[in-house]
Order: sequence, then structure tokens, then C-alpha cells
Amino acid sequence: MTSAIDTREASAASEASPLGTSLLLVVTDVRLAAEGVVTITFVDPDGEQLPAWEPGAHLEILLPSGLRRQYSLCGSASDRHRYQVAVLKETEGRGGSVEIHDTGLVGKILPVDGPRNHFALAPSRRYLFIAGGIGITPIFAMIQALPEGADWELHYGGRTARSMAFVEELRSISSDRVHVVPQDAEGLLPIDAIVAAADADTAIYCCGPGPLLDAVQDARARLAPAAAFHFERFAASATRPAAADLGDDQTVEVVLARTGVTLEAGPERSLLDAIRDVVPAVPFSCTEGYCGSCEARVLEGTPDHRDEILTEAERAAGDTMFPCVSRALTRRLVLDI
Repeated sequence: MTSAIDTREASAASEASPLGTSLLLVVTDVRLAAEGVVTITFVDPDGEQLPAWEPGAHLEILLPSGLRRQYSLCGSASDRHRYQVAVLKETEGRGGSVEIHDTGLVGKILPVDGPRNHFALAPSRRYLFIAGGIGITPIFAMIQALPEGADWELHYGGRTARSMAFVEELRSISSDRVHVVPQDAEGLLPIDAIVAAADADTAIYCCGPGPLLDAVQDARARLAPAAAFHFERFAASATRPAAADLGDDQTVEVVLARTGVTLEAGPERSLLDAIRDVVPAVPFSCTEGYCGSCEARVLEGTPDHRDEILTEAERAAGDTMFPCVSRALTRRLVLDI
């Protein structure tokens, strides 16, 4: 196969990531999965096994243009020789999906970071999966990984039947547990009726557009407050989490432990911007606290978390943060960068 980019440049880009595994992978297949959706398959160029992953994990891909984008793994976690992601073409998006759809990627070697997982499948007696559009990708991986006899149900909405990926594959797993609702034919998912069936033994997993997540979150608060709720966003919510009072945009001294540099980030600048002044190659993408690209380990200090990724337990642990939006409750932070 012919590499589309110089592997030395790919290696340099790959090594820029301060967190997670950096890989150079070759694209072996790009295939239409639904109207406007393609699946992309990656393998190791030498045929080696790939790092293990669990459902809910995603890859961060460095595209030929230099854009970094995150896509959920949607294949079988038991397949150690290939990764597969699905990408919806969003012509009004930030350019990454259009590049993937419109560029001949087969045969190209791309730097890939991960797998990383902020949407892990936790043990539960019962699972209620709710997916909207391309949000089916991590949910599909979760359903494939469930043990035989697991109690689960999927409610899957999309604009049209033609635009909904993996429908036949899901029905082949269990046709009576999979409820497909194309909006043009049947309207929106009946969220209240779906969520009302959840109880304290139910884990709700939801992925999709913001309005769907907001509707499920509201219904769960009103109708099933005892149910565990796990979600993943593809865009920032309309209301960002409130900043903690003690960390109200104070000037922060940031020590980059591996780089050996100490810098200050004033209240008018994000920590990420200040870090990029001295480490321009530090990964980032959304700059809004939902993609996870800029994740950094915290070695000292207390973060003021303002992202939309970490769970309450992860926030309390304080050992990782997203400097594109988060700041500090202490005057000094030491990061593993």
C-alpha cells in the first residue's frame, strides 16, 4: 500500500498527544452504511494486534488536512485486528466529516490517538439505550458486547429510515428489543413513555443530538430519578456547567511537568491557549469542553471542571481535566504535558 502522507510527519503528529496511545494506522475500507454515513476501517500496517478497547470508546484521528476529529468505535471489541468508526457527513459542520467523505482515504496512513473512553458501559441489571442519528455508533458497540441473557432495549430515532445506520445488524441481534423510529414516517421518539419504564435497576445510555439528550435528561429527572443516566454529546450544550465560585477565572500558574515550562494564564485566556503558546502541537479540537481532545493529567492542584465529559466521580478525583474550558480552584496546577 502507498502511504498518503510521509510517515515521519505522521509520527511527529502522533507523538504530540500528551494522553493516550498514539498509533499509525492504515485505512483499508470506506463503505456506505446509510444515506450520508460511511464506515471507515483501520488496521495496523504490519498486521499487528491493536490496543484493546471497550464499548463507548472513541478514536481521535488526525486527518490529512491537519484537522483532529473524534469518532466512536462501532465494531466488535473482540476484534483486535481492526478498528471501525462511522461518520455522518455534516456539510454545515466544522469540516472534518466532509473531508472524510470527499477524500480518498483507502490506503492512507493516519495518526490515531486512543482508544479513549468517557462513555463506558457500566454493569447494570437492565439497560435502556436511546440513540439519535449517528449517536447509534457507541450504542451499537455496547449492544454487541452485552452477554447472552442481558436485559436491554434500544429506541433509535433518525431523520429518515435511509439515513439510519446499522438497523439490520441490530435487528439481527434481537428484533424484538430494537425499536426504530424514522422521524419522517413516525415522528419523534416518545421520550416520556420510554424513560418512564426505567427504575433504580436501569442504566439509561443516550447518545445523539443536543435536543434529544436534553429531553431524556429532563424526562429522567421527572419520571425516573432513581435510574442511572449516562450520555455523550457531539456538541456543546446550550447551558455550560456553572463555574465553581472559588475558581472564578483567577490567574492560574500552570506548570508543564514534561515540558519543563511554567506559565501564567490570566482570566481573559483559556488554559489551553496559554499552553499552546509554548506547546503548539498539544492536541485540541472543539475548544468547548465536549470532545476530549485536550485532556491532560493533573499531577498537582485542584481543577475547576467546566467540561461536559467527566462524571461526578471523575470530577471529584481531580486527576484529569480539559484545559480548553476548565480552570483551577487553586492558584497553581501541575499538568503532565
